[in-house]
Amino acid sequence: MKYFLPWVYTVFLLTLLFFSGLSHATDKQWQSLVSDYEKHLAAKLKSKGIPGGALSIVNGPDNLFVKGIGVTKLSKGRKVDAHTRFRLASVSKTFAGSLTAKLANEGRFSLEDPVSKFIPEFSNTSYKNNLKVYHLLSHSGGLVPNAYDNLIESRMSYPDIVSKLLSVEPICKPGQCYGYQNVMFSLVDEVIKASTKMGYARWLNEFVFAPLQMNDASLGYEQMIIDNNYAHPHVRGRKRWHTARLKQNYYKVLPAAGVNASASDMAIWLKAQLGYYPSVLSPEVLADQTRPYTHTKKELRRRVWKKHLKEAYYGLGWRVYNYDNETLYYHSGWVQGYRSDIVIMPHLNIGFSLILNAETGLINELTTEFIDQVLAYKRQQK
Repeated sequence: MKYFLPWVYTVFLLTLLFFSGLSHATDKQWQSLVSDYEKHLAAKLKSKGIPGGALSIVNGPDNLFVKGIGVTKLSKGRKVDAHTRFRLASVSKTFAGSLTAKLANEGRFSLEDPVSKFIPEFSNTSYKNNLKVYHLLSHSGGLVPNAYDNLIESRMSYPDIVSKLLSVEPICKPGQCYGYQNVMFSLVDEVIKASTKMGYARWLNEFVFAPLQMNDASLGYEQMIIDNNYAHPHVRGRKRWHTARLKQNYYKVLPAAGVNASASDMAIWLKAQLGYYPSVLSPEVLADQTRPYTHTKKELRRRVWKKHLKEAYYGLGWRVYNYDNETLYYHSGWVQGYRSDIVIMPHLNIGFSLILNAETGLINELTTEFIDQVLAYKRQQK
């Protein structure tokens, strides 16, 4: 027996060292992948003259990569750092989806509640009690796509736009067809206000941003320009990029497009979506927000992803994809002068966010490259 115990201990140590070595090798491979991708990204942005970007990559709870790239504006801009604010545009919808799922999970209201319960004006429309809360956030309310988005860019106030929305006849019954919305999506603010006596902005600031310590994140135009560490928008004209004026229009629809955030904030948001802050976003909330409510067949024809997508749905503020047999939660954003992408790979424990202060389709290529590299890396390990 006295010889047996040291032998067992020796085997244990050798096994521990073996797996430790494997883990160390894997970590080095991952770091190499991220480093190579960041260099490729920076070179690509520079070659296209794109002013700046914010990159966030998460692999598990502690393996984070956060990087500001380029400058906040072309002339006399400051360097983009980890705390430089960018407009998220429609990536803001992921926050609305999470918050709504959270409040519903707490019993503040039900996702199955009719919208007319909170906005009585809907009782006198063709919707009556057929339009449910989850229809708002899954783009399945039955309206023609992007209904009255043109008025968001006008001087018309959001309440006046909604009053016009009430007169629009749906093209299908709620839940039967997909039509991407910004005006209708943002009605969730009224639902939250009516059911909790507190508005969407306050809920998001106090019960999401604050506990997650997303210290740069904010809502609205005034908070975007509160100091000079924000990325200015850029548009293309006459074969070069121009710094544009930061417009307030899409800040009218805060749930749909009103969030500002930095690379540092987005790394935290990725971790929250991967389940590392259960006191803020519980497993039940994460499951509810990514339930595939609406089939989005049109997404299967996306040029960049056409060969990869097998299924495409919309949850609550999140797209849900089968991408080469891997589940992805995804959203993109586009508002004048900015593009944004967010990707969650829940089964691989990996999250990715890229925001650019220029209107460029290059982001589609850059995001796809990252996804493909990660899938190849993970499948090599099996």
